[in-house]
Amino acid sequence: MRRVAIIGGGPAGLMAAEQLAAVPGLLVEVFEAMPSPGRKFLMAGKGGMNITHSDPPEVFRQRYGDRREQVAPLLDSFGAEQLRAWIHGLGIETFVGTSGRVFPTGMKAAPLLRAWLQRLRAAGVRFHMRHRWLGWDAEGALRFATPAGETAIAASATVLAMGGASWRRLGSDGAWFALLEERRIPLAPLRPANCGFEVGWSEHFRSRFAGQPVKPVVASFAGRRLAGEFMITEDGIEGGLVYQFSAALRDALAENATPAMLLDLVPGRSLERLTADLSRPRGHDSLASHLRRRAGIEGVKAGLLRELLAVEALGSAAGIAGALKSLPLPVRATRPLDEAISTAGGVRFEGVDEGLMLKSLPGVFCAGEMLDWEAPTGGYLLTACFASGYVAGRAATAWLQDGGAVSTTPA
Repeated sequence: MRRVAIIGGGPAGLMAAEQLAAVPGLLVEVFEAMPSPGRKFLMAGKGGMNITHSDPPEVFRQRYGDRREQVAPLLDSFGAEQLRAWIHGLGIETFVGTSGRVFPTGMKAAPLLRAWLQRLRAAGVRFHMRHRWLGWDAEGALRFATPAGETAIAASATVLAMGGASWRRLGSDGAWFALLEERRIPLAPLRPANCGFEVGWSEHFRSRFAGQPVKPVVASFAGRRLAGEFMITEDGIEGGLVYQFSAALRDALAENATPAMLLDLVPGRSLERLTADLSRPRGHDSLASHLRRRAGIEGVKAGLLRELLAVEALGSAAGIAGALKSLPLPVRATRPLDEAISTAGGVRFEGVDEGLMLKSLPGVFCAGEMLDWEAPTGGYLLTACFASGYVAGRAATAWLQDGGAVSTTPA
């Protein structure tokens, strides 16, 4: 019986295992560094499991930026509709939220993962926990560090699905990068994606507003204008609206620019109306009372205005109105990679074939966040992880059935 090793127990690895488990005569084994599989998946679903998005396919593909052409074939094989049907096959229904995001009924990841693992085990998939991959030995066997010591496994095919380099405590530590670099696999540097940014608040602003949401607000940067909300942190900003711009902000910082999002803090009113409202006599009202009465600006929004706007601009209604409609929020740096929701960079698509097999290591396939792509939150991340695992698993199956090598010995 030929043995197939899946290294990584997240959605991409488990999906690859499911495809391979359907093939008679294969022993499919999942090796996971953590004590249990799917830990980051469970954490991602802690506040509500956003599994995919209901965007039309042509819009969906655009969410993958510079790598949309490489990701599109994966989504064609296993996209949002196929993912929803697959979840329904596990006995879990889904629904579309008001934002277009798709959730499993109950909003939790745990029931989905439990049902999936049960089905995988029933299909014969074997799981090996606390097995941390160390690369290959001289004979091409897979090396693992285990609680009982190092062990080596000879596999007929291997799927690498170890995630990116964020949330190390959940297993995605990026240690695989150096192992593949030694084999001269084409790699793009790992960078934070869907990340927070440092701003450098004053102590006064930080102490009063850290932990508070800014909403409703419209942000603009790099030719995009989006509505949503974000959170003030001790060091800067984070949250869904920030993540939509994180790739562009991060790349601008890498070019030694000083990027700034433009915030519309009063999205419901035009500049002309806001100027007129603020031009009304304020009598004995303080500026804070005038802003609250005439513009609905108070709390964290009023704090942002005072924090970011030059004092002299506060002296005129036109200056204040202009700032409220287009307030620059400069960022200084990304937050550390380990804090990011996901990772950009990894195995370049130029180094894999259409089935995600490494061109220089026949029989070794890559899936999930290990590949060089990124997407905003909203279900796009998980969908591409599932899709890449599906494609890698199917391709590994075809490679073996076409007479793939007995072992995957690196050159």
